[in-house]
Amino acid sequence: MNIIKRYMHFVKPYRLQIFLTILIGIVKFAIPLLIPLLIKYVIDDIVGNDALTQPEKMTQLLTIMGMMLIIFIIVRPPVEYYRQYFAQWVASKILFDIRDKLFTHIQKLSFKFYANNRSGEVISRIINDVEQTKNFVVTGLMNLWLDMATIIIAVAIMFTMDVKLTIVSLILMPFYALSVKYFFGNLRRLTRDRSQALAEVQGYLHERVQGMAVIKSFATEDYEQRNFTKHNSNFLSKAIDHTKWNAKAFAVVNTITDIAPLLVIAFAGYQVIQGQITLGVMMAFVAYIDRLYNPLRRLVNSSTTLTQAIASMDRVFELVDEKYDIDDKENAIPCRNVAGHIEFKDVHFKYNNEDGAVLRDINLDVKQGETIALVGMSGGGKSSLVSLIPRFYDVSGGRILLDGEDIRSFQVRSLRDHIGMVLQDNILFSESVKANILLGKPDASDEEVIRAAKAANAHGFIMDLPEGYETKVGERGVKLSGGQKQRIAIARIFLKNPPILILDEATSALDLESEHLIQEALNDLATDRTTFIVAHRLSTITHADRIVVVEYGEIVETGSHEELMERQGHYYKLFQVQQLES
Repeated sequence: MNIIKRYMHFVKPYRLQIFLTILIGIVKFAIPLLIPLLIKYVIDDIVGNDALTQPEKMTQLLTIMGMMLIIFIIVRPPVEYYRQYFAQWVASKILFDIRDKLFTHIQKLSFKFYANNRSGEVISRIINDVEQTKNFVVTGLMNLWLDMATIIIAVAIMFTMDVKLTIVSLILMPFYALSVKYFFGNLRRLTRDRSQALAEVQGYLHERVQGMAVIKSFATEDYEQRNFTKHNSNFLSKAIDHTKWNAKAFAVVNTITDIAPLLVIAFAGYQVIQGQITLGVMMAFVAYIDRLYNPLRRLVNSSTTLTQAIASMDRVFELVDEKYDIDDKENAIPCRNVAGHIEFKDVHFKYNNEDGAVLRDINLDVKQGETIALVGMSGGGKSSLVSLIPRFYDVSGGRILLDGEDIRSFQVRSLRDHIGMVLQDNILFSESVKANILLGKPDASDEEVIRAAKAANAHGFIMDLPEGYETKVGERGVKLSGGQKQRIAIARIFLKNPPILILDEATSALDLESEHLIQEALNDLATDRTTFIVAHRLSTITHADRIVVVEYGEIVETGSHEELMERQGHYYKLFQVQQLES
């Protein structure tokens, strides 16, 4: 099976530890198999041995029990400990490797993937589904083989005692095998459906927890409760379908494994009455039949567990197989010594092949150190245009050149290393202020962090926080105001110190006081850098070297503030409207 082969790629580095765990496990499972032999020996060779005197019987009984106590008290506990420890250690290491690979993978997936998939469902695959695959290691690669070994050892011992009785013990095995094959063939699909339904519940819940403020502000708790109940009911339905089929399987298989001991007891009783076997052999066989069919019952559990694990593998590798929309070419080169000269040549762009073009015939030559402002009505394509520069998306036609080289010829990460972005809604992680600023340059010193914060007009309010730079900001920076979050985001860029700067509506959602402080910091930040400013408030971009008016995906005007005001075209009309509004 292809899925299992792919999973074994993660298992391969630990094959020695798995082999050692199986060997230890065989010892652990073999020790209890001594009990039926002990019963036979005590009944036939001690209690029923008329050749021995009573003191001799007591001596032999104490001797054999002393040996058993040594095995069960001194040998078995460390064997049990190391089997459990190695099994869980190997499984945990494999899960660590898989999650590590998945996190690397999801960081390379494009914005398009995240636009089309709920983050809660992605998280469910990385946490829940990967955790489920652990059962393949513990159950499939270890316990399954240990149970098989136990059965083989038990059957071998039984054959040495009585061949006919052993055959009777195994007579129901074919029915057991057929029932397992029949019932568990359909279980993988049912398990996968249940996992998908659970991921949908988690995805919905994740979004609603993040948007709880919206739910409360619109008082839509009852509406959201009904929607959640729909998702939850779908999961309940899938879970019940899975449970029904599982229950049928256990009912049939366990009936077969329960009938087998009755056949053994009946036939063994007949043989004892006929004098063909001793009472000790019968008692040993009754004990062995329990040792034989308990592993078979566990194999049924293992079949269920393995089916769930394989269904989870399907979902994990489905995520692994997501293609990268943005990836390095085979001969991609590092992006070094960037001056910042950017050219758009006949650029076309659409988000999906079936959608209409968002940008058409974009031609723009931006010199090193120039500040370009992009203005126009909402939905005109301004943010889409600047998102092409760091290759969040690739152009559908035409080229974007950086210092004369097509940006697609550079390694993506090295290209983005030279670009700094400040957005309208900058994401802060629920760590300290310092940790959030350090995203700009993770190995920066405390002095560099403070210098960047001062440059962003952020140092003052940071020092007023309860723990200064070590203050936790809460999820998405919930403990800070909009202006404070923006200043921390700007401090990141000061710390990164990139030659290219993109400001996408960086001050549009702020009050006038915050906007003034941030605008001051942004003007300092833009000095000697190639800067793109996407702005709604035209009063904030009058200083730009050139203003580019973008409407319906096309550039309709270009020039300085003074030049465009003189022309009295698109920009002039926008400016007049805003002046009247203010």
